[in-house]
Amino acid sequence: MATSIAVTDNSRMETRQLEYFVAVAEELSFTRAAQRLYAVQSTVSAAVKALEAELGTTLFERSTRRVTLSAAGSAFLPEAKAALEAVDRAMAVAQEASAGLRGSIRIGTMTNISVIDLPGLLGAFHERYPLVDIHVTVSVTGSTGMADDVRSGRLDLALLGLPEADLAGLATRPLASWPYVALLPSGHRLADASSVSLPDLTRDSFVDTSTGFGNRVWIDRTYVGLGTPRRVGVEVADLSAVPAYVEAGLGVAVIPDLGFEVGPGVVRVPLTERMTWPLTIATLASRPPSRALRTLLDLIGHSR
Repeated sequence: MATSIAVTDNSRMETRQLEYFVAVAEELSFTRAAQRLYAVQSTVSAAVKALEAELGTTLFERSTRRVTLSAAGSAFLPEAKAALEAVDRAMAVAQEASAGLRGSIRIGTMTNISVIDLPGLLGAFHERYPLVDIHVTVSVTGSTGMADDVRSGRLDLALLGLPEADLAGLATRPLASWPYVALLPSGHRLADASSVSLPDLTRDSFVDTSTGFGNRVWIDRTYVGLGTPRRVGVEVADLSAVPAYVEAGLGVAVIPDLGFEVGPGVVRVPLTERMTWPLTIATLASRPPSRALRTLLDLIGHSR
């Protein structure tokens, strides 16, 4: 049964209505919101209309092509999120008092990052706190997308590899860092060099991860700062796949030296620039972590 929140002397607002409103506001689509909530679209639409009637205002501007927040909806969104969070905290406190740690944690991570044994750590956490639901998403949008998901509340925690300037609004803890290295085909003109600089590679085509991935953000911005934006000819969604494309002669790469194996057709050459790629764990700075999230963060800290 949905919890109710008092709005006026004569009306009460259900948390389910707020959940539907927040989902539509974040997705800007009644269809996607319904899919996200495993609900029927007509139910979501009816709940939002009922909420608008309760408030006496229009929350969304609707057309046949798009859904956008009205001025009232934009103002109401952070308050609705805060109300839902308050209800969740109150319920969690009551449930934990009688049945132990409860709640849910939504985690965003990258592929092939071994600085922490995330599966093993989450397995140990689940064994100790089986009533906490854990949802893990492997990012296809890179650190930039995951940072936005933490800020919007779609994720509670994420592993990020972004510059500090891109971490506004987030509380971060450093996990590790790696130096960047150049990967060159064995027949490359600089394959025998003791080191290479970024300007040395400006006329080459690059193999890299997709736009938005933290490791690429660093290199793209560095080349822009040099006044020589580079050309990326091959984009892959997995950093560990980069060496194979370099070996195939499709370009050079400058990536964090995470210890990936490279084939005999690839040469790993140090950079003259001292560039490092940091990995951080991020949560939302403006909201205290739930007890479940705080417990997981402490476990991560003790595992390092």
